[in-house]
Formats: sequence, structure tokens, C-alpha cells
Amino acid sequence: MEFIDLKSQYQAARDVINQRIQAVLDHGQYIMGPEVAELEERLAAYTGARHCVTVASGTEALLVALMALGVRPGDEVITTPFTFIATAEVIVLLGAVPVFVDVDARTGNLDASLVEARIGPRTRAIVPVSLYGQPADMDAINAIAARHGLHVIEDGAQSFGAGYRGRRSGNLSTIGCTSFFPSKPLGCYGDGGALFTSDCGLARAMREIRVHGQSRRYVHTRIGVGGRMDTLQCAIVLAKLGLFDWELAQRRRAAATYDALLAGKVGLIGRAADRTSAFAQYTVLVERRDDVQRALQDAGVPTAVHYPVPIHLQPAYAHVSGDAACPVAHALADKVMSLPMGPYLPDEDVRRVCAALLDAVGTSAQGPSVLDAPATGATVAVSV
Repeated sequence: MEFIDLKSQYQAARDVINQRIQAVLDHGQYIMGPEVAELEERLAAYTGARHCVTVASGTEALLVALMALGVRPGDEVITTPFTFIATAEVIVLLGAVPVFVDVDARTGNLDASLVEARIGPRTRAIVPVSLYGQPADMDAINAIAARHGLHVIEDGAQSFGAGYRGRRSGNLSTIGCTSFFPSKPLGCYGDGGALFTSDCGLARAMREIRVHGQSRRYVHTRIGVGGRMDTLQCAIVLAKLGLFDWELAQRRRAAATYDALLAGKVGLIGRAADRTSAFAQYTVLVERRDDVQRALQDAGVPTAVHYPVPIHLQPAYAHVSGDAACPVAHALADKVMSLPMGPYLPDEDVRRVCAALLDAVGTSAQGPSVLDAPATGATVAVSV
């Protein structure tokens, strides 16, 4: 069993992927070829945003977003400590300061109720993460931002295809960012990412920033980066778009089977009824995680931990963590464990994973949640 089965995904779309790659090889426009504009048009239409700008990676998308908003050294950006390092990394690279706000015990997403108290005179933006594929409470965060004249960047690296109150991830805030890393719900075979916005001025700025700040060839009107997504990777994503909605449905099918077999027996990351998840990961909470992982490994079941150390406790970020106190993030980091997930994971493998997990945690059920928060894993969320 594989943690993420990328080979079966390729086989399902092999002919169209190969055709798309061959078309790029034939026309030879490997940078900013016609597939780049085609992909941007289709992704913008999918999310409902007016503009899509493809870039070299999800990390690059976050960096370009902050640059387009004019974030400068000394500015503060509110974000979560419970995510992949890139979310805070790009803030620090610009000389700004990440202000870490604790997360919600049910979902692991940024706790909107704690954000306003952390806003100060130097705050410029808020960056919530759509953790494990489920958006944060974006309307509440947007309302807080509007009261204080701030921008919101959704880090949707794990949530392309997810929904929130009838809208899609990527079109939930000032700017949405996503990643096409191979293991993401919509991935390429190298690296890539995209930004979404309905602000024409921001779209223009982001397009210029990704090509070294050029407004036209050799005219550099702003500081930029070399951040283009190459044509081959755009062609691969285009080829995979035809199966994407079906794959999302299959991820949700696998998650529903997990829910049915695990709810009330191990802790589950909760899901709100007003949103859907893209299920980049299916994550449970367990005590004695190292022991459980070893037992699952012995049973032939791969697992992963997203994420074992909150960012505010990482050595490289000690100088910017300040007075961050995020006990919920710390507690989650000690207990989260992701199980195999993907559109090509059959129900019999899900049942095998669950049997091994329940055997590993023992006969005494670990309860609906290790953090004493109600699990809502079986909640049927609204569709978009």
C-alpha cells in the first residue's frame, strides 16, 4: 500500500497526459507557452475568481502574494503556527514578522475568534491555511480584516477544489494561493502553483512580479522574482483537470468510509457543515503516536505526520516567535497522524487501514477527540 498512489493516477489519464506533453515538445515553447494562458483561464473559471496567475510553486505563490500587497520589512502578518513551514517562511524572507495565532481544536485551522486581539499598528495581512484540504472560517476572518483595513491571503496549498458556503477555495479572500506539488489534490509532475484574485491591479502586479518585475520586456517597474510555472507542468495539470471532479468525489468516498469505521473510536479532525474538504490528507489524533506508527508500519500501512513541530517552536523561527503561546497547536502536533488517502484508494484498503489502526490503539477507544472537542468527521458538508 502506498501513502499516495500517483502511479495509478497517471495510468488513468496516461493518454491525455502524454498527448499534452507531446504538444509542448512539438511547439517548443517551454516557458510561457500557450498552455500557461489556457490553464490560467480554466483555473480562474473553476474557482470563480476573475484572474489566475500561475507560478513556480505554492511557496512562490505565497511570496508573490505578499510582494503584490506591498508587505515590507517590519510589517506584521498574522498566520497559523500549525502548517507547513512555507507559510511563515515567505513572511520572514521579506523581512516581515509572522504573528502566530492559535488554532481551533476541532479543525486545526486558524481560530478566527483569537485573531482580532493580535492585530497591531504594524499588521498588514492575515494568512489562514486551509489545513488538510478544509478552508478556515474565511467569512469571519475577512470581516475582521475589513474592520482593520487588512488583506487576507488564503494559503490553499492543500485545498484546491474545496468549498466554503457555496464558493470555492482560491476565491475566498483578497488573494488565494494553491500548490500543484505532485501529492496535492491537483498536482503536476514537478512543481507549480497559482494565485487567484478578482482585483485587476493585484493581478497585474503578480504577473509582473513573477517575471522579475517586468511590465514589458526589459522594463522593470517593481522588484520581482523568477517565478514562472513552466509550460510542461501547465500541460500536465490541464490533462488532469478532466478527471479532477471525479477524483475529488473519490477522495470524499474514501473519507466517508474512514469516518464510518473510526468515528467514536479514535480522535478525528473535525469538519464544519458549511464547507467541503479536498482531503489532501485524512488525519486522526492518537496517543502514543510513535508506537501506533510502528505498529501500522509492521502491518504494511504507511502513515505521515503533518506537522510534528509547530512553526513557533522551530529553531529557525525562535527570533520571530515573540510571545506566541499556541497550546492547541502544540497539543495537535503531538497527536496528529495522517492515513493513506487518494482517489485511487479502494474501500478494502481503507478497511485494512482502519483495522490495523484500531488494533494498534488497543481495545480501549480513544474517544471522539483527544483534545476533548466534538468530532464532526461524519458531517455531510455542503457541495459547490
